[in-house]
Amino acid sequence: MTQTNPDPRQGAEFDPVHIGLVSISDRASSGVYADQGLPALREWLDRALLNPVRYTERLIPDVRATIAETLRELVDVAGCQLVLTTGGTGPAPRDVTPEATIDVADKLMPGFGEEMRRISLNFVPTAILSRQVAVIRKTCLIINLPGQPKSIRETLEGVRDGAGAVTVRGVFAAVPYCIDLIGGPYLESDPAVCAAFRPKSALRPQR
Repeated sequence: MTQTNPDPRQGAEFDPVHIGLVSISDRASSGVYADQGLPALREWLDRALLNPVRYTERLIPDVRATIAETLRELVDVAGCQLVLTTGGTGPAPRDVTPEATIDVADKLMPGFGEEMRRISLNFVPTAILSRQVAVIRKTCLIINLPGQPKSIRETLEGVRDGAGAVTVRGVFAAVPYCIDLIGGPYLESDPAVCAAFRPKSALRPQR
């Protein structure tokens, strides 16, 4: 399924971006319960990004070959520049998202997984059981995210204090510059949600 973000903030002055969203769950993909991963990813990105976004979404079971095939299709055929997955990153026998993601990798980006676990440890001690990875395939960044909507938001956005100030940045702060470096579009975020970080030499002149 492909759809376009209708947010009126997003005009032609920002680079368009094509993002793949993948929710991985045996039960949700078979209709046992409604998927929450795709709506959570889309809702957060709609708030965070100023770019016009086209989404291509997939809801698939916890099957290693299927996950890898889906990631290849989103990058190689659909042309996504960023792919976010949710689900299947724990220690259970059916949790194989990290293995499937590594199967399609050209480069590993271990810092993302390390930081996601560090962020989640601010909320739950079981964060050490998470096995999320991030990789680069061609000119696309692929990131595994947690399965729960609340954890997705916390991981991407970071840790805030009681007044709402960010005390630990979320991993999305590093995503735009990473995509710059691999030849993708210039992503611009709403700093009230998640301020992107770039070195001064990589900043575009202000409009």
